[in-house]
Amino acid sequence: MTECNRKEIHGREYYCTVELTLNVIGGKWKPIILYHLGSEGTKRFGELKQMMPNITQKMLTQQLRELEHDGLVHRKVYAEVPPKVEYSLTGFGLTIIPVMQNLCQWGQSYEEKFRPATSCAVEMVQPAIICQKCGFHDSQPEGGNP
Repeated sequence: MTECNRKEIHGREYYCTVELTLNVIGGKWKPIILYHLGSEGTKRFGELKQMMPNITQKMLTQQLRELEHDGLVHRKVYAEVPPKVEYSLTGFGLTIIPVMQNLCQWGQSYEEKFRPATSCAVEMVQPAIICQKCGFHDSQPEGGNP
């Protein structure tokens, strides 16, 4: 096995590209932000906030700034009063969408394999509802089993 050397990009230190990838897109909110912008196109801040009701305004601002700094999100400011700001994926940002789709498929497989067989119907529906809100998949109809 080859030895990994410490490297740095955009102020992030890493030893391998998997670590770099997780540093750029990892966390609770970045994958969801990326998915919404990739699947639904350009969004204003308030629209993104509505799509993710559990994120705070401060956290959404921070995550968008980091994604912009890393070259995945483009922020367009219009010279109006009140200011209008739109967010979209950059060309390079769009390249992460197939990765996000693969993560979703893996999560579905994991959910199917490890979901307790004795769960009540309400518990079994909850993961699909959460996924439908974040947009990662909508393959399971509400109230049904996979």
